[in-house]
Amino acid sequence: MEAYLTKKGTIMADHPKVKDYMTTEVNTVSPEDTVKDVVRLIRRTGHDGFPVVKDNKVIGYISAADMLEKGFEEKVSNIMSRDVLVADTDMDMNDVARVIFRSGKSKLPVVDSNKQLRGIITNTDVIRSHIEKTSPQKVWTLKKTLEAIHNIHADVMREAVNIDELVPTQPKVYADELDGRIYELKKGLAEPIVVIKKPHKLILVDGHHRAIAAKKLGIKSMDAYVIPLGDDVHLGMEKTAASAGLHSLSDIKILDYAKHPLIEITKRLKKNDENGLADIHQ
Repeated sequence: MEAYLTKKGTIMADHPKVKDYMTTEVNTVSPEDTVKDVVRLIRRTGHDGFPVVKDNKVIGYISAADMLEKGFEEKVSNIMSRDVLVADTDMDMNDVARVIFRSGKSKLPVVDSNKQLRGIITNTDVIRSHIEKTSPQKVWTLKKTLEAIHNIHADVMREAVNIDELVPTQPKVYADELDGRIYELKKGLAEPIVVIKKPHKLILVDGHHRAIAAKKLGIKSMDAYVIPLGDDVHLGMEKTAASAGLHSLSDIKILDYAKHPLIEITKRLKKNDENGLADIHQ
């Protein structure tokens, strides 16, 4: 089993579950509702489909496509899809990812062992779970490295940290990646940053784009994986940051004239693909 940290800081030997990422506030419709009622709900929420619920149990699903060429007074029970895929609250996110991929669905109602509706899980939630899962891997690698180099035992905690207290270890960030991180934060993707905590100092190890994005949005604190160390542990990254004049996030340069390496790689691969197709057609 792969180890990861929960939001409460508990170490779990398991994969993230649906209940950790699902949305609990779900817009639903009744089988007695009409097409007109569902259209109003679509306009109000911006969603294109809803679980049909009776006595808090999912009995169907209705989408905008189901209502095409139907009269406004047509009842939901007459046109809803009755063959509904659902997820269980204790399903692994990996399993849900496979179901969503194979079925082509963008969202699944979530039920408990009594088939009661508990939430909804979307393809966006699946992507978020896989992105956030990379942070614990980075944390454990850092922890083991610190222990090996300095011959110490390092603990890992999960807690909120004050953004203004962060000391960066990266001198620059990319404007396009920063825009992406701002967008993610606005959409609720709160991937934790990684911090080494020394007496009177919070050293930012991973998550510079995220931290600056949060600062620009006026966010005061961020969720973080924190490794506490004493002043007797001398870090090379700490010395390098001090030499580069990095004391706060304000010292980081934002490069708006250069693309993030990932963007450049993507563009280069796309160009190579296009050239390859051109060669085939010649």
